Amino acid sequence: MKDLLVILPFMTGLGYLAVVVVIRGVIWIRGLSKIDKLRLVQSLRTRRTLLSVREAFMEGLLHRKVFLKNPVLGYMHMSLAFGWFLLIVTGHLESMAADRSALVPLYRPVFFRYFENGKDFALSGPFSFAMDLLLLFVLTGLGLAILKRFKKSIFGLRKTTRLKTTDRIALISLWLIFPLRLLAESITAAIYNNGSFLTTCVGHLFERSGHITLAYLPVWTSYSMALGFFFIMLPSSRYMHIPAEILYIFLRNAGIQLKKRNNTYQAVQVFSCSRCGICLDDCQLTSAGIQNSQSVYILKSIRNRSLSDEELFNCLLCGKCQLDCPVGIRTVDLRISQRIESTLQYNSSYDYLENLPPRKASTIYFAGCMTHLLPGIIRAMKAVFRAAGEDVWFMDEEKSPCCGRPLMLAGQYDAATKLIENNTLQITGSGAERLIVSCPICYRIFKEDYNLGKTEVLFHADYMLQLAREGRIALGHGIEKIVYHDPCELGRGMGMYDEPRELLSEMGHLVRMRNERENAHCCGGSLGNLKIRQSERTILTARAVDDYLSYQPDILATACPMCKKTFSRSRQIRVMDISEVVFISMQRAEESERTRRSLWRIPEEALL
Repeated sequence: MKDLLVILPFMTGLGYLAVVVVIRGVIWIRGLSKIDKLRLVQSLRTRRTLLSVREAFMEGLLHRKVFLKNPVLGYMHMSLAFGWFLLIVTGHLESMAADRSALVPLYRPVFFRYFENGKDFALSGPFSFAMDLLLLFVLTGLGLAILKRFKKSIFGLRKTTRLKTTDRIALISLWLIFPLRLLAESITAAIYNNGSFLTTCVGHLFERSGHITLAYLPVWTSYSMALGFFFIMLPSSRYMHIPAEILYIFLRNAGIQLKKRNNTYQAVQVFSCSRCGICLDDCQLTSAGIQNSQSVYILKSIRNRSLSDEELFNCLLCGKCQLDCPVGIRTVDLRISQRIESTLQYNSSYDYLENLPPRKASTIYFAGCMTHLLPGIIRAMKAVFRAAGEDVWFMDEEKSPCCGRPLMLAGQYDAATKLIENNTLQITGSGAERLIVSCPICYRIFKEDYNLGKTEVLFHADYMLQLAREGRIALGHGIEKIVYHDPCELGRGMGMYDEPRELLSEMGHLVRMRNERENAHCCGGSLGNLKIRQSERTILTARAVDDYLSYQPDILATACPMCKKTFSRSRQIRVMDISEVVFISMQRAEESERTRRSLWRIPEEALL
């Protein structure tokens, strides 16, 4: 009877957890589209399964990405997850060796010292040592986890996530599991002399107090209750990320992608968030005093069905949190899909765009709405096209159809779809080989949401770099110091970092910076944030400008009209789009060539 009292809380909790996880897993998989289910089944027959198992091991147990971001934080997570995993595996091997059987009850390795109180078997000494060592390994991680809750600055963190009630109960249960196990095994070691270096030493300390036999059963029962409580609270706490993350890894590696509309794949990602808080420190909104709309809180609110529009739409959609996430959750796409679900759709027919006959052209230039506010970029691009001898159809020169992404960012999916359909007909009907865009916002939606057939989509920086390499445009090298600002949509959004830098290096000295590439600032002018106040935007912009000014550049170059417009409000720094830098460089190259030719015509004696 007393044995049942010990194992019952553990088995009850484990049974409840297994049922909930299986039911949720079935619901999530059944909710996938037919094509996504087929992708999953087909991937299980390929080496993708091995890749998924490897990734689950590296990220779910070893927390590789957390290690790369913060070694101390990585060790803390790894010692708890991987250490507990090793305790389970080694405990099963120990039970199998003691019972001389490959089949042992699930509870036996968890309460091995309770049942094997004093019996020796082959390799009992090495197993006892290994289990004590692993328990110590887990306890060091637990100590760091407790320290992190009260002294986060030691871990290099400025902020940690706020916990809800179920999270706190699960967290306290988790914190109690391993100290109670140490206490239970130490008391057992003192009574039956079946411990190793750790449990024996701790057991001697309790032995001096006397009457340790009275604590024997209560401590083992408390250990079982801590396990049971943790398992029961896990599905309704942040620790549901453990099984959800494993499923997410398999679905992602199967090639399943996030859709604009909510589905169960999005639910898997929401539940995969561990609320580790790594994304908090890099969110620029915190510097403007905005504390409640970071992705970790948005995912929590989606999960709790308590999301407000103030939280949902107060985001730059810059993608920093997405890169920080050790689980690889598509935080930007999740937020956009949630906006689509939360937004009353605007049902314009866009009659003014209908039935416009496409013009035949080999090359199309699409400037985009923001570029039209900065005519210097358009002037520069026209000069580039002339110099390259390119016959270009300036598609949005007059009636200016939008690419659709600003509407998509605002949650206006239906309206954006109408624009996408109209623009697609125009582009594919032209028979164009390439589409050149000078706005990263347009570039991203053309690459991700349009189906343009054989028409290649090129960003203007990449296009101009190709022209320079082919000798179709000549560039002069005369600018002393250039700092380059990576636009969010182009850099973190599309992964284009090298091409703009290679192009700028052809024209001047490009300065390396600390906050560049993946770590680049958002300019603050994001079209994705519909709730931020202008005063808050100004704070974000000023901080970025101050950082760039510290490098004392001649030019702050960017590749986004929105970024140029935003940074140009500061009179402290000269801001240019990369196309304008190219235009000036072409003029300098042309002047140099004219000078060289005029000197060639002057008689030699006139130069002496």
